[in-house]
Amino acid sequence: MPPECQLFGTLGCHLCELAEDELMPLVEHGLMVELVDIGENDAWVDEYGLRIPVLRRLDTGAELDWPFDADQVVAFLL
Repeated sequence: MPPECQLFGTLGCHLCELAEDELMPLVEHGLMVELVDIGENDAWVDEYGLRIPVLRRLDTGAELDWPFDADQVVAFLL
């Protein structure tokens, strides 16, 4: 079973929408991804504001910065 992840982004972010599109086939196969709006927390804005979208593993805290494709996400999750 793949690790649970968070996708840090914000509303209206075109790159975030592209990242979600890359993740959807993996979600359909069991990947759990929580969408996190960085606008809800000043610390997230400071950390991720210039980097979004960012995929973060909950088990290790490892992060994968955009741009990424489905193959890179699979390798990141192994």
